[in-house]
Amino acid sequence: MDSLFTADEWTAIGLSLKVASVATLASLPVGIAMAMLLSRVRFPGRSLLAGLVSLPLVMPPVVTGYLLLIAFGRKGPIGAFLDQTFGLVFAFRWTGAALAAAVMGFPLMVRAIGLSIDAIDRKLEDAASTLGADRAMVFLTVTLPLALPGILAGLVLAFARSLGEFGATITFVSNIPGETQTIPSAIYALLQSPDGDQAALRLTLVSIAISIAAILLSEWLAARIRRESKP
Repeated sequence: MDSLFTADEWTAIGLSLKVASVATLASLPVGIAMAMLLSRVRFPGRSLLAGLVSLPLVMPPVVTGYLLLIAFGRKGPIGAFLDQTFGLVFAFRWTGAALAAAVMGFPLMVRAIGLSIDAIDRKLEDAASTLGADRAMVFLTVTLPLALPGILAGLVLAFARSLGEFGATITFVSNIPGETQTIPSAIYALLQSPDGDQAALRLTLVSIAISIAAILLSEWLAARIRRESKP
């Protein structure tokens, strides 16, 4: 029995899942820290920082990809340092695709987590402090669990955005089969071929199915957390 997908299509699907997963998980700690900073701390330049975090949402993805290429390319200031110091290369590698996906999904993650943190009753944190818990313990035992539904929502939004990322990725790491060709770039390449319509449709359906599955999983986890957190 023939496989539903060709070897190249399986490679693009697997690479998309890998890139989206790495991008989402790697950016999660930074996303939580940034959401806490923007939600709880008042400092000069806060509005500017919030604007910079949201910039990928409104800036053309191609511009974001070009800026990443300038900064993280082999001759870029950050890319050259990482290459010479740690042997870490982003340009035209799957790691670069993960970086581009993380940058594009980061604003959605921070916004979802920030809204969840804003909704937390500060009296619960104050009560934990009066019982002797230090700030780190309050964050780990009170703030973080209460913000968990928002964190899950942020994870799903960032994962879905990473899975569909195209403009910044193709500008930064090009469309190299087996290395940087994710589902969106594979669809783009197939649509340039006279007989690629059927394969493009298959990959489109796969992308939709993965996104819906991720959202359903997030909703299920969030509902379970809410049930378990009720007294």
